[in-house]
Amino acid sequence: MSLTSMFSFTLCLLLLTHAATSSIHDLLQSQGLPAGLFPENVKAYSLDQTGVLEVHLDQPCLAKFETRVYFDSVVRANLSFGKLKGLEGLSQEELFLWLPVKDIIVTDPSSGLILFDIGVAHKQLSLSLLRILQFVNSRSSIEKDRSNEREFQEQR
Repeated sequence: MSLTSMFSFTLCLLLLTHAATSSIHDLLQSQGLPAGLFPENVKAYSLDQTGVLEVHLDQPCLAKFETRVYFDSVVRANLSFGKLKGLEGLSQEELFLWLPVKDIIVTDPSSGLILFDIGVAHKQLSLSLLRILQFVNSRSSIEKDRSNEREFQEQR
């Protein structure tokens, strides 16, 4: 077995062990991100050797940072220190519209700020808003909120 293969195998084992023995909240903190980026109803997550993070929730849910955010049942992103890039499965409500969150970045933890890239704009939030998320809406509540939003859009 070559040295490169052995290193890759060891790294893979470490990542799998890390994913199996700690919570997503611990992983986020070890990567310079706040623990409260994901709600407590995470049932499983995986992190591959290229840094692709896949988080599985019990069900889609709504939570609130400064505005409401919607989590699909599966959220994917590329994880590196202080960054979740290329996010899929996470949307943020802005002025009655649900916009996909593309990236989440903490460039300087001492600033107390976190940056949400929602495509058309960048939004800075206080890191203190991102404690462990405990408020999670049920699927029926989410569907009702989305139905109300569609009705509002149709009336415009």
